[in-house]
Parts: sequence; structure tokens; C-alpha cells
Amino acid sequence: MFQDVRFALRSFRRSPGFTVLAVMCLTLGIGATTAVFSWIEGILLRPFPLVKHQDRMVALTGTDRSGRTDVSWPDFQDLRRNCRLIEAFVAEHIGGTTLSIGDRAERATGSVVSANYFEALGVRPILGRTFTASEESGRNAHPVAVISYDAWKNRYGGDRNIIGRTQMLNAVKYTIIGVAPEGFAGTFVGYSFQFWVPASMEEAFEGGAYKLEDRGARWIEGFAVLRPGVTMDQAQQEISAMGARLAAAYPATNRARGFQLYPLWRTPFNQAGSLFPTLRISLVVACMVLFIACANVANLLLVRSVTRRRELTVRLSVGAARWRLLKLLLTEGLLLAAAGAAGGVLVAHWCRDLLRILFPPMPPGVIINMPAQIDWRVLAISGCVSVLATVLFGLIPALQIRSIDLASALKSEVSGVVGGYRRAWLRSSLVALQVSLSFVLLVGAGLLLKSTHAMEEADPGFSTRGVLLSAIDMVSAGYSPQRMRGFQDQLIDRLQGANGFESVAWIAVAPFSYRAYPSSPIAVDGFTAAPGEQPTVEYNRVGPGCLKALGVPLVSGREFTRGDDENAAPVAVVNEEMARRFWRGEDPVSKRLQVNGRWLRVVGVAKDANYSGLRETPKPFFYTALRQAPGGGQNLVIRTRLGPQALAPILRREVQEIDANLAPLEVLTTREQIDRMSWTQHAAVRLLAIFGGIALLLAAVGLYGVVAYAVSQSTRELGVRMALGAGASDLWRGVMSHGLGLTVLGMATGAALAIPLTRLLGDMLYKVSPRDPGSFLWALLAMMMVAAAACSVPAWRATRTDPVDALRDS
Repeated sequence: MFQDVRFALRSFRRSPGFTVLAVMCLTLGIGATTAVFSWIEGILLRPFPLVKHQDRMVALTGTDRSGRTDVSWPDFQDLRRNCRLIEAFVAEHIGGTTLSIGDRAERATGSVVSANYFEALGVRPILGRTFTASEESGRNAHPVAVISYDAWKNRYGGDRNIIGRTQMLNAVKYTIIGVAPEGFAGTFVGYSFQFWVPASMEEAFEGGAYKLEDRGARWIEGFAVLRPGVTMDQAQQEISAMGARLAAAYPATNRARGFQLYPLWRTPFNQAGSLFPTLRISLVVACMVLFIACANVANLLLVRSVTRRRELTVRLSVGAARWRLLKLLLTEGLLLAAAGAAGGVLVAHWCRDLLRILFPPMPPGVIINMPAQIDWRVLAISGCVSVLATVLFGLIPALQIRSIDLASALKSEVSGVVGGYRRAWLRSSLVALQVSLSFVLLVGAGLLLKSTHAMEEADPGFSTRGVLLSAIDMVSAGYSPQRMRGFQDQLIDRLQGANGFESVAWIAVAPFSYRAYPSSPIAVDGFTAAPGEQPTVEYNRVGPGCLKALGVPLVSGREFTRGDDENAAPVAVVNEEMARRFWRGEDPVSKRLQVNGRWLRVVGVAKDANYSGLRETPKPFFYTALRQAPGGGQNLVIRTRLGPQALAPILRREVQEIDANLAPLEVLTTREQIDRMSWTQHAAVRLLAIFGGIALLLAAVGLYGVVAYAVSQSTRELGVRMALGAGASDLWRGVMSHGLGLTVLGMATGAALAIPLTRLLGDMLYKVSPRDPGSFLWALLAMMMVAAAACSVPAWRATRTDPVDALRDS
């Protein structure tokens, strides 16, 4: 073995070009695969550093007839008390708040959690303590907080006497009782939490009504830790039965509602669920790139084995056993794989934050957290990939020595362009396979690129030009509902007269935001639901003129005015889909709608729109008057001719002239808001473009190598042809036809593979068929252009052949 290693190293040193090219190909292939493995490990499988028992941890949500919902606190408590197959339930609710430190205030991301949060996750504080069971009950009764390690270091300078100090969150003074350990960022893939407060502080943290005793108020996103040996299916059966019992016991709030468990990689309320399709595609693509790299190195070794054929023949003729040569060639392959694996792990380490770079810009106070993990599991997978690569590209050329015929091999061999093709069928097949896989990747990139363009051009049902969004956090400043209403009216009056402001309105939930819309069971005059069914519809609270400012057209009736306040009759505006479904196509204006036990008069019908994402199907939706709600919206919709950078200072000045303690949050366009919600599609396009570019480069290198080798081995034939009168153009066509023939063969195979494989992109495509002919056409053109460029250099060299020298040397 030591002799084989020493000989292999000397051999590599004598062929530096071959060695560098082979190692680079493997580095790219193994690096891409290892990077994707690290993303899957750190985002889908074990997304929460320092959290124990992640293999037994599942996500928990509520369900109703419209799909997924949150869970109410009383329902959560019933699950805790009655489910025996689940070791612990953990509740949380992510949100942003104003954190005051000295004379400055900053935005910070935190979470309201159940008292057992840290204990159930197995996370111990490095300073102080976590929450006790008594601190999750009572109405704003326990203003205590645990802060993150990063907040402790960055905001408090790592003060070891931090325990017992106070900080202002949403104008409430909290006592810091603990510091989380370094590396623990919470349980929301995508964002790092900076503090945690107990469930008793939900009202102070979020604003609005007290929810801990309201079974109809659903605000919890949680997790469950299964007992050892319990499967998720068994736990699901138990909580489904519990949901049925609660629906029977509390029909007013729980009818047609239940609970759903998800594996961590499908968690629907953080980035894990939305990133799964992208990472699934990335894994398939990375494996394709690895296989292309292995095929490339296999071709390099095949060519090298032919040039070393005489050396191997001499070794056999002097008594070397064939298994001994097989061992030598496999040792060389193993060394190349080891070098490629080392380089691949290094590349993966450099690329571990690539997803964070692809993440869209976020507002101040939101810290992006995409925890790619290169741990022993990823390294073990990388080792297996290296061994697999060794088998793929090392065994094929090594087995060629079994066919060596000593008598004929010791004679000089002459190969020609025609005859050489038949002998080089294996090399040509590998190149055709590289071309086919590269073609599949190019088709996929084209489909996603076309889908992204379609999303950018899509009409979401509201204006994407000339409309800006912002928010003002009045809850954090301690505003009461009455004071909030006064501030809203005053700001609207000032902005309506300001230069550049065409119209301004308040809205409770901005379109395409991460915040869920409220929903409510409804009843409609003249509509009879099926037995045991009560329709539940999402809605939004909007201020006067909001639909006009947002650019949502009205089909009939009117929208809300300032007169639609708490002293006026309750009113609503419904969308077209709701009118079709519940009023059977009749004009619902002046008809009645019951929401949360209160009858509302329909005053208008708005055009259908997308509310949370471009891919959502039309659904019933309605709007209520913001001024008739107990709380107020904190989001602004501004129709203007100004851009965000020009408008932001004006808005800040007007706000602070009313209240110097308030400041608007970021100002962004509705198009930027839409792009944030569809960022995974953009990330998939970029990742597939990167991997497709690598695959195309490797395929071009492989094609160039095969054609160049065929030309180098055909010197005598080329000389004979030229001596018999063949011109340079004839030789050019002959060489180019060989290379382009391999390309056409590979693309035909690739097209056959692409038809089923592009279905994996189905849940990421928008208004584009997986069999879109335009994407196949552009992949064909790109592949042909690259192939022509790769073959042109060997073809040019063939035309420079001197027939006299070729015949003399042969």
C-alpha cells in the first residue's frame, strides 16, 4: 500500500495538469453536495442548535376547514393535560418590539413562550434562570425576560451582573432573569430571537385583548416532544381524538377544528417548510453535478490509462498480477477522491452562509439565521460520497486492464477518427451522460427563470407601482386604543396635504406579510351551510380609502369612509369570490353578514386579489372597517409618486412632529413586499443557475477532452486524408460532427430525463408548465453553443495538421 501511494503521488506530480483538473472537478462536485447536505442538516433535520431530542420533536398547529391555523391557549392547556404520548408541549409566538437601552430605542425580535420552553428543549442558561410554571399565568403579571447570548454581548457588553437589571420592551419594564447559551437562537428557522418573555405577558407584548382565557383567540405556534418509542402517527391519532372532544365540548369556538403535527422539515410557520422544495431540488441538482464531475474524472483516467497502456503492459509482461495493477489504479482513485473530499469540505464551509446571502433584505432588528451545520453527520455523508466517487470513476478505468492482450498491446497501435470512436465508446458514453444531465439542469433553470419572470409580471389584484408600505409601532409606545385612533387621524390629515402623497390609509395586516390574517366563522342571510359545517373566512381591517390607496378596484358599492366608526352601523366589503359562493352571484350590497356574533351590512364588492402569496387560489375574503374595531392597525398604505428613499424622511418628520417618541419602520414598495414572500423561488433560480453553470462547465471540459484526445490519436489518419486531398474544412466538419453528435445524443437523453424530473419543480413553478417548450429550446441553444465552443479548439488543431510530419511520425 505504501508503495502504491508513493508511486501514485510521483505519477500525479509528473502530470500536474491532469491532477489539478481531476481534483478541481471532484472538489466542485463533492463541495456542492456537501454544502447542500449541510443546509439540509442545519435547516430541515436539526435546525435548532443546542436543542436536545430533535429526532423526537414535531411542529404543532391548529386546523380548520380553510387549512392551517394557530392554537388558542386554553386548547393548548387541554392538550398538555390530556395527551399521554407526548412528553412536552411548547408554545411560542414570534413578534417584534421596541427595546429601549438608555436613551436609544431599537427594534428587536423576540418570542412569547410557555414557561417550560427552555426546560423542554434541554437548553440551560449560562447566567440566571429560566421561567417558572407560575410565570405563565396571570394578566401581564410577570414582566421578566431571558435574553439571547448575542443580545447580552452586543447590547449589554457581556455584563456578568446583568441578572436583575431591567429593560423596556413595548414601554413595559422587564427584569432580566437569564441569559441563553451561545449558539441558541430560538426555534424559528430564518430569524434569531433576542429575548423571550412568558405567556402571561402576551397582551403587553402583542397589544389587543387578553387572550389567555379566550378559547377562540388563536395565536400559538408550537412544538411537541414525543415520548421515546412513540411515532408521529400515534401521536397524531391522540391529538386528533383530543381535537374531536374539544369540538364537541366547545362547539362555539372549536367546531370543525383540530390539530396537526408536522416533522420539523415541514414546519409550516417558519422558513423550514418554505425552503424544503428549494433544498430538495438543490440536493438532486448537487448529486447530478457530482455525477458529472465523477464522469469527467473517469474520462480523464480512461484517457490516462490509454497513454499508460504500454507501462501497464510491460508490468504484466514481467510478472505483475492483474489484481496488483487493479489495486494500484484504485489507490490512485482513492487519493484523488480524498483530495477532492478535502477540497469539497472546504468549499462547503465557504458556502455554508450562501442561503443567508440569498435571503432578501429584512427590516432593522431582524437578524437572519440560516444555520448550515457541517457536523460529524455531514462529514460522514461526505466520506460516503467520496467512496462512491472512487467506485464510480476509479473502478471503470481500473477494470480496463482485464482486457489487455499482451501480444497485441506490445505492438504499436494506430487509431483513427472513425475506428477510434468504436474503441472509445465508454468515454463517449460518459460525455453524452454529462451533456444529458447538464441539459436537464439548464431546462430546470429555464423553467424557474421563466416562472420568476411570470411572478414579477403577475397582477396580484392590487397596485405594484406607486404604492409604498410602512408601519408605526404604537403598541410598543404604550398607546391606548383611543390615543392610537387620535394619532392615526392626525397623521392622515398631515400626510394628505403633504407634497407627493396622493392618498394614505391604515391597514391592520399588510398584504403579503408574514402575519396571518384573522379568520372568523360567518353566517350569511339566505345561505344555508351543510349540516355540521360552519364556514370560516379570513378578513382584514382597513381604514377609510385603503382599498383605493392599495389599488384594489371596487365592482359595486363603496368602500369605507371616516363615517364608518364605532358610532355607525357595522359594515363590510366582500370580494368577488365570497359573493359568488355565498350569494350565488347576486349583488350582496345591502345584504347582511354575521361575523363573531355581530351582524354587518355589506356596502361594497371588491375585485379578487392575492392576499398572502401569488400561488394561492381564489378564496372568499372580506374587509371590515378599522375604525369600528376595538384596536387599530399600525401599517400604512401610501400611494405616492415618490420612491422609498425620498418618502421615508418626510414620513419620519411628520410622525415625530406629532410624537417625538415614535418613528416609522422601514418603507418599501409593494413589489418588494411580494418579492420577500417569494424569495425561495428567487433563491432556487440562483442556486440552480450556479449548479447549472458548474455542470455546463464540467460537461464542456469533458467534451473538449474526448474530442481533443480523439484528434491527438488520429494524427496518422488526418495526415493520410490531407495527403489524399482533404481540405481544412473537411477536417473541421469531421471533428465538429463527432463532438456535436455526442452533444445531440446527450441532449436527446437529457430531454427524456427532463420530462419526468422537472415535475419536482411543480410546486415552485408559477404559470409555467414543467414541459414548457421555450425552456427546452433555450437549453438546447445554450448546450449547442457551449459544445461548439468546446469542439472548435480541437477542430482548429486538426486543420493545422502537417501531413508530412504526421506520416513520418506514425
